[in-house]
Amino acid sequence: MSLFEKHRSVLTNAVDALHKRDFFALYPENPSPKVYGETADADGQQRFKSHLGKKFEELLQEPGDRWVGEEESPYTLESLGISYPAASTETLISRSLNAFDQWRKITADTRAAVLIESLERLKDRFFEIAYATMHTSGQGFMMAFQASGPHAADRALEAIATGYEELQRVPRAVTWDKPMGKFNITLDKQWRAVPKGIGLVVGCSTFPTWNSVPGLYASLITGNTAIVKPHPTAILPMAIFVAELQKVLAEEGLDPHIVQLAPDTLGQQITKELAEHPDVVLIDYTGGSDFGNYLENLKGKAVFTEKTGVNSVILDSMENPDEVAQNLAFSVLLYSGQMCTAPQNFFVPEAGIKTPGGTLSFAEFAEKFTGAIESLVNNPKAAPHVLGAIQNQRTSDRLSETAKLPGRVLLQSKSVENPVFPKARTASPVVLEVAAENREVYSKELFGPVVLLIKTKSTVQSIQLARDLAKQHGAISCGAYVTDDELKETIADQMGLAATPVSFNLTGGIYLNQNAGFSDFHVTGGNPAGNASFTNPEYVVKRFTWVGFREPAKAAAV
Repeated sequence: MSLFEKHRSVLTNAVDALHKRDFFALYPENPSPKVYGETADADGQQRFKSHLGKKFEELLQEPGDRWVGEEESPYTLESLGISYPAASTETLISRSLNAFDQWRKITADTRAAVLIESLERLKDRFFEIAYATMHTSGQGFMMAFQASGPHAADRALEAIATGYEELQRVPRAVTWDKPMGKFNITLDKQWRAVPKGIGLVVGCSTFPTWNSVPGLYASLITGNTAIVKPHPTAILPMAIFVAELQKVLAEEGLDPHIVQLAPDTLGQQITKELAEHPDVVLIDYTGGSDFGNYLENLKGKAVFTEKTGVNSVILDSMENPDEVAQNLAFSVLLYSGQMCTAPQNFFVPEAGIKTPGGTLSFAEFAEKFTGAIESLVNNPKAAPHVLGAIQNQRTSDRLSETAKLPGRVLLQSKSVENPVFPKARTASPVVLEVAAENREVYSKELFGPVVLLIKTKSTVQSIQLARDLAKQHGAISCGAYVTDDELKETIADQMGLAATPVSFNLTGGIYLNQNAGFSDFHVTGGNPAGNASFTNPEYVVKRFTWVGFREPAKAAAV
């Protein structure tokens, strides 16, 4: 059985899921021993520990000219001591160019099969990747397992399926016959999907695989080679992905340099060198807006960005205030607000929030909301796992400055003891009451566990502010609590114009921070929070070009 036949049904089901948009997940998100094996957790943890203090020598790319590594665990505040082979920009580019012709000339079927096989291999390393993500990003174990393992793999599969489908959209060859009256013009026509060249994937420190693999696999399925430049403080999770990709490539007789890891250090970063190199024509980026804007302005590049945004929650009316408060409290605690979809600005009308039991005043909602946060923070069985750890010290430093912003502090941030990791860098959310007229306070992303309760004149003003902020500064998510259908449609319409998806009336076990592969588009590409959306067709079609060839049709043999 060929590799393509082995994975044909997976690919078919994934393409089908793109159109249905209902629940589809190839990789189970529950780290159950029944799914992954009785010893999978312990084996993964031990394999992670085996990397510590050593050179990472799994990569099949040629050795570089030096070894680099400066990752530090947010839980232990100690160096991981792992080093990775680093090479110059010219070396990385040269290797990628040498591998390009081989990769682009094989069929889309073969590319899809190789890429899906790599995901199947990575499934056996999800626990190892989870611990690698924990001790580089600061995510709690459950989030690290789900986001960097199953969810990342599903998002990669989504990119493969989207790219594969677009490559099938145009027939490879037809005979074109145009009647001209007494005669016909007949041409043989062919079309080729020609990849652009070398793709650069620039990773982030908070979601090192989930944000990187969609662009990586989108470039690879469309025939481009790829260079992965992970964040210097979160290399190991993507190093494992690249290593497994290279192993499958080599086993199939392909050049492992089709995909390469390009590690660097905070003091000597090579991102600009790579991005500005004329042979790099595709760039995927997740991170701050300043650097993202610089990348978007580079000439001759197709750039796909996810940048910073200001996410809002509009509160007008609700059925069960206690359930809403608990849901929103969990949302702001989750990974200490270090998610691009985390809510920051909560708009509450000064007249209060309508409920079946009467109007809930601004002060009453604030008390209920902060009480729900405190209840979670003071739960020793839940808080350490939900909050995780603060990825870097700069976020903690900014957090201490936040309490000095204009406004009234409703809830102070505090460190939360982690019984397993007593040195863990932790922080609970700070909650401030801010006047609507103080737009300079809430018109930017305050990264980390920062929550602003903003008193507005009315829900109409709340909608206007949320919409304008999204248009001007970007937004990746929005929440709304409203029981009136007409007002609900108004919010959907106005936030839709700001290219911002809205989660309405969420309670229970689903949160506006979360996006589902094969169903939710992550970032729309329509506001300043990013110019791309994974995974829609535009995310892949810009990575290749349809080129046509035609000639007079050959006469049919007699």
